Amino acid sequence: MFILMHFGTEAGFRFREMPCRGGMLTKKGKYGLKAMVHLAGVTDGQLVSASEIAEKHHIPRKFLDNIFTELRNAGFVLSRKGKGGGFCLAHPANEIAIGNIIRALDGALAPIACASKTDYRPCEDCNEAECQVRHVMLDVREAIANVLDHRTLADSKALDIALLAQ
Repeated sequence: MFILMHFGTEAGFRFREMPCRGGMLTKKGKYGLKAMVHLAGVTDGQLVSASEIAEKHHIPRKFLDNIFTELRNAGFVLSRKGKGGGFCLAHPANEIAIGNIIRALDGALAPIACASKTDYRPCEDCNEAECQVRHVMLDVREAIANVLDHRTLADSKALDIALLAQ
């Protein structure tokens, strides 16, 4: 997956710049999305333990703990430690775009660095104004960002429920 990066404060979420990796969604991004969709399916404010999510979605627990730390620091989840503690969404599921979660966990995912809006780096081997690869990758980035930035956790949870019903 590729996404358009936009850092700053948007709707109460905080993003930090990360290197443009380009290419595919990382395991961290995939597991983070699974955990967030899981949280979208519980009653508002209900806490869910990391152990429960890790077991249900086959995610290594320690890895999930690190993911939740990043999600909390980015303002996506709230947490409470101790007995009865766990995690819940910090905002309604219909206000959290999938693209923003991926940005927080994986950073810039523009297909190539010269197509990134925030982690832009020029290619050493071409003239960007004439580079057809860059122009295509700019279109790819825009198309994927359009999908990910218009799909929310609530949309993903509804799809999850529909798929389970089949």
